[in-house]
Amino acid sequence: MTSAASVGERAPRTVEAGNGRRRRWAGWAFIGPFMAVFTLVFLAPIAYSLWLSVHRTQFVGGTQFVGLDNYVRALQDPRFWEGAVRVGLFLAVQVPVMFVLALLAALALDSGRLYGKSFFRISIFMPYAVPGVVSALMWGFLYGTRFGLTGNLNDLFGWNLDPLNSSLLLPAIGNIVTWQWVGYSMLIFYSALKVVDTSLYEAAAIDGATQFQIIRKIKIPALRGAMVIATIFSIIGSFQLFNEPQILQALTPQRITSHYTPNMFAFNLSFAGQQVNYAAAIAIIMGLITMVIAYVVQLRGTRKDV
Repeated sequence: MTSAASVGERAPRTVEAGNGRRRRWAGWAFIGPFMAVFTLVFLAPIAYSLWLSVHRTQFVGGTQFVGLDNYVRALQDPRFWEGAVRVGLFLAVQVPVMFVLALLAALALDSGRLYGKSFFRISIFMPYAVPGVVSALMWGFLYGTRFGLTGNLNDLFGWNLDPLNSSLLLPAIGNIVTWQWVGYSMLIFYSALKVVDTSLYEAAAIDGATQFQIIRKIKIPALRGAMVIATIFSIIGSFQLFNEPQILQALTPQRITSHYTPNMFAFNLSFAGQQVNYAAAIAIIMGLITMVIAYVVQLRGTRKDV
């Protein structure tokens, strides 16, 4: 027989259980819209690309599961490695040059001795606001030997300048990317410098430190985290190199091939060659390479000095 006391104890427990269930459902109600959008725009494309990469669609036979055959084919394809090595070289040269320019600009803005600081800051950052396609078209008109600035200079002085010849093509593309992204990196560095405690500068000045010593001992170490972030962004951006060579290809189709970069290779395979399964495998491989390199940079950049 149930006593009145036990009934009285069970009632609060039932109320607490009901409140707990409502709280759990309230949590799902808050994150549900985000999870739906996240699944639709992030997880679903990756899952579909993975599904494409392990299948092969043929005119005769339809779509068949082929396992890792597309990945093996990509890793044995010299066209893929030619583009990947070229992008790696681009990353190794362009990113340090861009960082040096961005660092010099950020230090100059932070020094407090630059007149017209706001003008220079917005002027350096302005190219970042220009869409990548527009900037590539603009520089294409400057590089073109049959029209634009280079063509006019050749006609005027009898020169034979060609910024898009075989030896200058990659630096010319790097120049476009640097022009567009140096302001973005500069802003990251400048923001990091603005949060440095000014008492450190005052203490260094009292100790007789020169501006070069302040930069070397205080400012550059303070930029370590910002440099790691900017480096990761640059690695991702370099492996996504597509707009500039794709647009400049119309000016020099013999030098910029359909596999000039891995992204161009995947794009042409997919939309010109109708090889979407092979293109998906190449995209997955490039995504994994980018993730591994970015992760290594993050580990090394965030490692504390002993």
